[in-house]
Formats: sequence, structure tokens, C-alpha cells
Amino acid sequence: MATKTEKRPVEKNVFSYESPKQRKNSLRQQKPGRKLAAGTMRAAGDTPLKPQKPQKPNFGKQQKAPSRTPGAASRPAQNRSRAKKNLPPVKLTFLGGLNEIGKNMTLFEYGNAAFLIDCGMSFPDEDMLGVDIVLPDFSYVEKIKDRIQGVIITHGHEDHIGALPYLLSQMKFPVYATRLTAALIESKLREKNIHANIQVVNPGSVLSFGDVTVELVPVNHSIPDAVALGIKTPYGYVVHTGDFKIDCTPASGPMIDLARFGQFGKEGVLALLADSTNAERPGFTPSERVVGDSFANLFKKVGNKRIIVATFSSNLNRIQQIIDAASQDGRKVAVSGRSMINFVNIANELGYLHVPAGILVDIEAVDRYPKDKMTIITTGSQGEPMSALSRMAFSDHRQVEVGPEDYIIISATPIPGNEKAVGKVIDELLKRGCEVVYEKMYDVHVSGHACQEELKIMQGLTRPRYFIPVHGEQKHLQKHARLARSMGMPAENVLMTEIGKVVELTPDKMQVAASVPAGRVLVDGLGIGDVGSIVLRDRKHLAEDGIIVVVATIDPENGLVVSGPDVVSRGFVYVRESEELLERAREIARRVLEECCHKHTLDWTTMKTRVRDELSHMIFQKTKRSPMILPIIMDV
Repeated sequence: MATKTEKRPVEKNVFSYESPKQRKNSLRQQKPGRKLAAGTMRAAGDTPLKPQKPQKPNFGKQQKAPSRTPGAASRPAQNRSRAKKNLPPVKLTFLGGLNEIGKNMTLFEYGNAAFLIDCGMSFPDEDMLGVDIVLPDFSYVEKIKDRIQGVIITHGHEDHIGALPYLLSQMKFPVYATRLTAALIESKLREKNIHANIQVVNPGSVLSFGDVTVELVPVNHSIPDAVALGIKTPYGYVVHTGDFKIDCTPASGPMIDLARFGQFGKEGVLALLADSTNAERPGFTPSERVVGDSFANLFKKVGNKRIIVATFSSNLNRIQQIIDAASQDGRKVAVSGRSMINFVNIANELGYLHVPAGILVDIEAVDRYPKDKMTIITTGSQGEPMSALSRMAFSDHRQVEVGPEDYIIISATPIPGNEKAVGKVIDELLKRGCEVVYEKMYDVHVSGHACQEELKIMQGLTRPRYFIPVHGEQKHLQKHARLARSMGMPAENVLMTEIGKVVELTPDKMQVAASVPAGRVLVDGLGIGDVGSIVLRDRKHLAEDGIIVVVATIDPENGLVVSGPDVVSRGFVYVRESEELLERAREIARRVLEECCHKHTLDWTTMKTRVRDELSHMIFQKTKRSPMILPIIMDV
């Protein structure tokens, strides 16, 4: 069904302020003993009402949303209740983003409406040797692709848009995204020569998908144009926060629309799906402006050193504050790193960055300026081996050589699992005499995700019947679930689920109704999905113990070993220092092959298995190691 964009209807405020004098006059006009509407003060002479205690948030109870269906106001309540019971359930299928960081992807279904929320990637774990990126499994999406009406993107980070080129190369869906997010997506698709229908929508817009509308609510995050989703169904709203924080003084853009989340709560929220990344952190996430103040102070104290700042290329607010601090300090700015250059160019063209004229210089020209007049913004805050900062640290950068005259600021928190890589880069920079500042030393980084008190505010505003924590590892989801229960949410209304599970929602119950194919697809070079668990296991085996190759040639007619066996070792032992061990391996392999030939057991599979078993036993006894043994038998 065609999807249309509409503006949110302006609702009149039913609450109006009345001064004490106005209230007194209005009460005089009312007759004693007259029956008043609920919530109105009684007239003089009536029996006074007892003061009402403020009510707690009504967790776990569905609040009736005002119906906009023609004739609904006159329909009896019993008929409306019966009609709702006959409606289909809301279905949420999680294809990524649970029990992991990244790879966010959720399928929403209700009646004739079906769409995807985000399509992200994640980076490989340490045990995924050789793997470049990790994608969600698209097999279920492929199965029902004729029903899916589009993909809605909450913001432009890789863990929310990184898998789109791979999805859109297989299937064609319209993509709905805000202006900056759409530009970043188009840039990624252009690199892979993929054409797609990208629909630019503004925060506050409402999209229609059959019986469902989706409102894009502006939120604060570490990238501009981030939105949450208010998905309106006949049962009430399903609110998906995306990645968010509550920043009352954002570096750019408006403050998060808390009033709209509160309105969702008044109209009735069936379920809340909320970001859990910082659920372990107490308090509030500091404002991004804190970092801007820290940059300004640090730039003043640096003196005659060159400043190099490493941060996420997508954190445009941070980049803007670095440019502002450099401008105030009279410095030029150069940008290093492919993704950083790409983001800065796109944001500058769209007006999301305000760069003073003449301040940007090419990275090739950094040596033409005095050290105390230069600032470099670079990638590599996560210690990535091929990033610009890592190449600087290991003297592999073509344009920048660092030393005692450099002041380096790492303006990011290591993603879980990257701590060692970041520490290694810092150590190398310190060895070269650089002065290095990182997150724990000064306020040079704040998170883009909500901490515990902000998560509580979101719970209190939306007052959902059901709660599903999303976007985080198991420890984050568990902590977020406990936060919801601590605020009065019934335990049975909080669901901890997994990827591949289909969750069905009605006002009466929330249940896991089915499972679909889900997991991870590994990308290695141009290969997509051709590296699986078996290949990874072999790579790990090779990395840990190395390989021994045994090559022999046999004449099947005479039953003789006519050549070899030759033994080749890689990654196991140094050949020149282990000639005796390899000679022993050669003797065992020859004995086994000759026994098989003598007994006329010329089945290649059996012969390979016997050679492998005999050599494995001997080598483990001698070395306590288990290299991969690969027998190769040829015939003439």
C-alpha cells in the first residue's frame, strides 16, 4: 500500500489557567447544589470533597486512547471492547540488537502493515578472524518481502544503517529517513553502485502504513536528526525510542520532545521498546556542551603544541565543537581518515556543520603550518588497526608524523571489547613522547545514550502496559528490566527476549509466539555469508596451533608409495630447529601408507584418517600441541 506523509494534527490544550479572582467569580455564578463535572471545584454550600492524593504512574494498565474512528463516540463501550478482541495482535520480530551491541533490526507487523525499523551492522569479535563486518540474517525478510512496505531509520550510525547496502542489493524497499541520515545512506549506496528509493522525512512527520501510523519524534543523540518512533495501532502506541538521551542544552538542534512522549502516555502506550546501552550507569548523561567547554579550556593550556583529536566520524556535534575551539584559538583544522572526511563533507554541504571560511586545510598541507597553529581531527578512537590514529601511532601515516610536540585527545569511550586495542595505541603514542588525554582524565567525552534517571523519565512519561528492553548486551537488558520493575511495572509485563523471536502484543497479553531464522551473516572481503562457524573454527585452529601438510604419491596398481611422503609445517614449529620431529612424522606417515598398501586398503579417505590419527598422537605426546594435519594423497 502506498505510504504517505502527513503532519501531526495540532491538539488544543484542554487545560487552561484560571486566576483566583476568575475562579471566585465563576463559582458565584454556579447555583448551590448543582452537579459539577469531575475535577471541578464545588460551589459554596456543597459538601466539600476530600483532597485527592496524587496518583502514581499507572503502569501495567492500558489507558484508552481517544478514538478518531467515525461514530466511535456513540458506539457502546461493550461493542468497542468486543471489536478490539477481534483485532489481530501486534507482532514484533527482533532480527538483531538484542544481547549484542549493534546489528539493530526489528520487523513490525500489524494487519496489512509491515515495515522494518533500522538495518544495522556490527563489528566482528576477536574470535572472528578475517571477518570485516557482521550483518543480520535477511532470510526471513526475503521470505515475506512482498508484505514489507519500507524501512524506517532512526538515525545515521553504522549500527543502524550499515547493513542497508547489503539488504537493498537483494531486495527493493523504500527507505524513510531524516535529511542527514538520508544523505549518509545515499553516500553508502553510491559507493556500491546501488540505487534505492530514499524518502526524506522531517522530525515530527507522520507516515501511514495501512492501519498504522508512525510518528517521528525528535530526540537527542550524538548525531543530529535522530528520531524515536511513535507507532499508533488500534491498541495504542508502540514507542521505539531508538538511541536517545535527554539533553536540555544540546550542541545543535532542538531538545528531545518530552511533551510528545508524555502525550503518548496520556493517549495510551501498549509497549515501550527503549535503548538499554547505559542502563548500568546511574544518574544523568552529561550534556554535550560539557565537552565543548573542556575543549575550549584544553586548547588554551596546550601552548605551542599541535592538537590531534580522535573521535567518532559520525559525532558531528563533537566535530563542530572542536572546530569552534580551534577557531577561537586561531588554529587551522585538517581532517584525516576516509570516513571522517566523508562525514564532514556531507554535513558541511547540508549545513549541519558551521565552518568558518578558510579554517579547513587539506591533510597534505599540515606541515606548512606551525605546530601551534594546527588542529587535526581524525578517526581511530577505538584503536582500529587501519585507522588514521593507529597509523600515526605506528609511524605508518603518510602525511602526519607524531612526536613530543603533539597533544593528542581521544574523545570517545572504548566500545566493550576494544579496550586493549585503544590501550595499545595510547602506549605507542606515549612512547613517541606525545601527551595523551583520554576520557577518564578530563571531560572530553560524553555518551549519546540515556543513563538510569533518563530511562526512568521515559518510563514515567510513556506509562507503557508492556516493556521490552532493546539495544544492548544481556547485562544492559537485565538492568533496564529491573529499572522498569522498580518503578512499579509488573514483572509479567516486562519481557526479556532474543533475536529470532516473534512477540505478539494485545492489551490482554504479551507472548513469544514463534521463532524465525535469525543470527549473523559474516562478510569477508567480497564474500557474504560464505564464512560460517566451520570456517571460523578452522581459522582459530590454524591461528592457535598451525598446520602440517603431508603429501605422498601412490601407484594403485602396484600398491607402492612412489613419492614422499613430504612433510610441510606452517605456524607450528620452525623447521630448521625441529628437523628431528618432522623426520619422525615423515617415518610414521610412510609406515602407515605402506601398511595400507600391503593390506590392499587403498581407500583414500581411510588412509588419510589413519595418517592424521597417528601423527596427531605422536605430535601431542612430543609437544602437547595439536596442529591441523592435512594429508594429501595422489595417484599415478
